[in-house]
Amino acid sequence: MHQSIFTTNYIFLEDRSLRVFWLRYGLKTLQFSKKQQKLLQQNQRFEVINKPAIITEELEELYSLYKTAILFEPAPSVKGWLFDEEENRNIYDTHLIEIRDAGKLVAAGIYDKGSNSIAGIMNFYHPEYKKYSLGKYLVLLKAQFAKNAHYKYYYPGYITHGYPAFDYKLFLGEQNTEMFIPELNGWYRYNLDLIEDISQK
Repeated sequence: MHQSIFTTNYIFLEDRSLRVFWLRYGLKTLQFSKKQQKLLQQNQRFEVINKPAIITEELEELYSLYKTAILFEPAPSVKGWLFDEEENRNIYDTHLIEIRDAGKLVAAGIYDKGSNSIAGIMNFYHPEYKKYSLGKYLVLLKAQFAKNAHYKYYYPGYITHGYPAFDYKLFLGEQNTEMFIPELNGWYRYNLDLIEDISQK
């Protein structure tokens, strides 16, 4: 959170306590499905730029537009997501994927690079471009970059049982997804029955 490393098993949304499950993808054996390849092909019209992250006014304006179209309450700004009020120094190797349409910034994905993995931090897009599935597209682009760079894992964040807004992180395929189960102290193949069983306890 901000410039700290954290974990949690629960989040509070809409006055509810919801169980979360952290995900990862092993990249060595990851192969894109026909559905994923189709989305990559459909969005070839866009310019994709992968570079070290710099928070700009253009980026904040896009995030402000994104916030008007979602149901949950996110951080007030990109800077507010990455930094606390007193910290401006980034201790992580943070990178940014820009998606542009004829020069216009229409989506952005932020991730941190580690020694053998990348961690997805945030994805957001212009509401008028929702039909292009740019959140899922950014998941694909991050995985594609990490696989091509010979990283071992991609950690896209968590999903929340009973709250499907984060399920786009499963777009790489449930068969490719591992989830961390604290009760079992390990990573296990994605299993909806196990998620529902643990969430009901």
